[in-house]
Amino acid sequence: MAYSDFTIAKARETFNLVITEDKNLFAEVAGVQPSELLRMILQEYLTMAIAINSEKSRSEFIIAPVLAEVKRLSNHQISLFSGKEFNVEVVVNSNVNAIK
Repeated sequence: MAYSDFTIAKARETFNLVITEDKNLFAEVAGVQPSELLRMILQEYLTMAIAINSEKSRSEFIIAPVLAEVKRLSNHQISLFSGKEFNVEVVVNSNVNAIK
């Protein structure tokens, strides 16, 4: 099953998940100031991303730079994937079998 085929409903059913939406998971996390580089990038590209007004433009010009900043701030302890098929069938099958 491709990652893009997942829905919240399917994930809840497959993994017996309980989703709690009334809690602020990040209430205790201190905010951080964006780097000067991120400020410059957003200042340069925000207007263009909004003018183009597509999901792709927002992803490329707003979201990707922010995620790159988060990766840098976390000492590169996270991975980013873009434009890659993320097939989770093996993971789903092994987890479903483990639940049974």
